[in-house]
Amino acid sequence: MRSIEELINRQLNRWEMERRHREEEIQNGIAPEIKPIVTVSRQRGSRGAYIAERLAEKLGYQLLYREIIDEICKSSGYRRRVIESLDNKVRSRMELWFEGLFKGMYIDSSDYFKQLYRVIMSVSAHGGVVVVGRAANFMLSRDQGFHLRVVAARPVRIENLVRYQQLTHEQAEQEIRQFDRSRAEFVESNFHMNIDDPGAYDLILNTTYVDVDEAVQIAELGMQSKRKALSA
Repeated sequence: MRSIEELINRQLNRWEMERRHREEEIQNGIAPEIKPIVTVSRQRGSRGAYIAERLAEKLGYQLLYREIIDEICKSSGYRRRVIESLDNKVRSRMELWFEGLFKGMYIDSSDYFKQLYRVIMSVSAHGGVVVVGRAANFMLSRDQGFHLRVVAARPVRIENLVRYQQLTHEQAEQEIRQFDRSRAEFVESNFHMNIDDPGAYDLILNTTYVDVDEAVQIAELGMQSKRKALSA
């Protein structure tokens, strides 16, 4: 399995190559296509991470987990490369947007949150990725990408953690409680929103009774439907 550093460098190289390709298309009078970002919010034990992985495979997207996003946020070198691999016009427009955004009083002013916001917006501008967690959907407007939430009944979530993560029943219950609380608090403190608000997502999948592989197909259809609606 590749290290986080290898995964990040591979994606950065891909973005830089795609930027050069877009520049060539523009010079040849071709309008470049940006693949929309997909964000996946999931309850612990709902199999949301598996669905995100399978969806990325089907779409030919790169999968970006929380650990990868956090590593980019911590590294000034990675952050610089993410931004520099954007087109000049997009980069300039985004920097102006950030300057106005962080003068407001409605978001956390910590350095980490600022870097997280900058990275998520930059990743969205690149497109072609599935971002798991980090409340990415709350940082983007409704017409930016496709936003999925995966949930399941607590007994099913516990069973999944016992089966796939080799946790005891007690460990699974504790992890679910801690995960649910920390994610809800993160969204509430930074966005003043409820993580379970259905209006924050394009599609909510309940895997209590829906097979996870069929859930991937549903998510793909939902994404295609939204793209058609936005292009109409």
